[in-house]
Amino acid sequence: QFLYFIGKMMRRTSASWALSSSIKTAYPFLETLGFDDVNQGCFDGKSWSASGDVVDSISPINGKPIGPKVQFATVQDAERSIGNMMQAKKDWMMTPAPKRGEIVRQIGDELRTYLEPLGQLLATEVGKVKPEGVGEVQEYVDICDFATGLSRQIPGQVLPSERPGHFMMEQWHPLGAMGIIAAFNFPIAVFGWNSAISMVAGNTQIWKPAETTPLSAIATQKIVTRVLERNGVNPAIATLAVGGRDVGSSIVDSKNLPLISFTGSCAAGNKVNQNVAARFGKAILELGGNNALFVHEDADLEMAVRSIVFGAAGTCGQRCTTLRRLYVHEKVYDKVVPRVVEIYKNLKIGNPLNEGILVGPLHTLSAVEAYKTAIARAEKEGGKVLVGGKAFGDDPSMPGPNYVQPTVVECDVNTPCVKDEVFVPIVYAMKYSTIDEAIELNNSVEQGLSSSMFTLNVRNQHRWLSAVGSDTGIVNVNVPTNGAEIGGAFGGEKATGGGRESGSDAWKQYMRRATTTINYSTELPLAQGINFNV
Repeated sequence: QFLYFIGKMMRRTSASWALSSSIKTAYPFLETLGFDDVNQGCFDGKSWSASGDVVDSISPINGKPIGPKVQFATVQDAERSIGNMMQAKKDWMMTPAPKRGEIVRQIGDELRTYLEPLGQLLATEVGKVKPEGVGEVQEYVDICDFATGLSRQIPGQVLPSERPGHFMMEQWHPLGAMGIIAAFNFPIAVFGWNSAISMVAGNTQIWKPAETTPLSAIATQKIVTRVLERNGVNPAIATLAVGGRDVGSSIVDSKNLPLISFTGSCAAGNKVNQNVAARFGKAILELGGNNALFVHEDADLEMAVRSIVFGAAGTCGQRCTTLRRLYVHEKVYDKVVPRVVEIYKNLKIGNPLNEGILVGPLHTLSAVEAYKTAIARAEKEGGKVLVGGKAFGDDPSMPGPNYVQPTVVECDVNTPCVKDEVFVPIVYAMKYSTIDEAIELNNSVEQGLSSSMFTLNVRNQHRWLSAVGSDTGIVNVNVPTNGAEIGGAFGGEKATGGGRESGSDAWKQYMRRATTTINYSTELPLAQGINFNV
């Protein structure tokens, strides 16, 4: 135990041993999560040790450093981590799946202990309101529960053989290793969706979070590492490299990683896909959405309005599944849109750590500029701002410069800007007439993540859900475009990437299939009745 304690001490290569009192006063939860004044952004499976630049994590709440600094990983740090993963890979692959599931179960339990502080950290570093931050951590907890059950029922098949005295079956084996590259908006949940399933599947992993959310990643990694060490499992099965694009590129290009999960823009995902395919790897891509919601003439209008507001304004418009395109039937348009506008006028915008706040800041100042540009373009193309349209800037009513008003822009269905997704709280409101027109409009964009139709007509519902209905990966009826549950596979079609994460049978992407035939007879019959007598 003494040697173990000394080893733990030697791993702490941070420039400081404790968190400054000023930081603890500003954000008490940081001490609970185990931060120092300077923190290493690489866990290579043996030690917390990074050799890159030391950076601040800037809070979108006020545009100021949160406090704890992070030393970024370099390409060499990431390569060292992958090397350690390779050494740990075989033992983890040969660990029985139920035992792997037990480790994941304990990770979920440990996360439950830190729901509140992790949720507060997400609010501080990402900018989402605290209930959404806590909810994101809960997603990781939920997928741990799902993965634990999965570990005892990863299926195979016994298949009938046409050859006498032969037995044929399918088995699923681990891929062995994967890379997880997450986006800023769900740094913990996206890691959790991938990590929990990948671990019970028998894979080792390296995780690169967004450069702007290093603290959320480090706090989560510490929890995972602690559970692994407590159980005597080689912690190199789960490594972390907080770094820049060069680190991400080294992960994407590594031939030691047969699977890459990437969450980000369509343009970046396209490049990732090409690079992974060039080395015959597999990619799970979670890219853009440009999601649409339709309110038909027979809809429950109050339910639709509530869903529109949450779908478009929640998380300040920064979910992959955020509502971007609102289509309302021409017969009820004048009932629905004015009601949405009225609610928008009263949305509480401000510090996401404060009770009652529904809309926090945009994540970066560049997003604020994108917001301004998108509104200017919409107006130039004939759109009319019905509510919102203002970036607060230095307005003293807001704690920082990243705050904007959730905005509704009324426009024609053929307005060009509607086809281009911008990751900000702007929703375009338009009219339509028929269910067939709704389907055509929904499917007219290059992305295909999430869509929703509000109708009480069973025929319309099934038309919407049919093979010639919505072409998105998530197709809802009387439900917002966002807020997906972990039990279903999450992902989309077309330029969204085609990948699936989380529930259902998404686990298959983290494993390889082997078709096996055993001959237990004394003869050697060939398939298809072929005779090859020698």
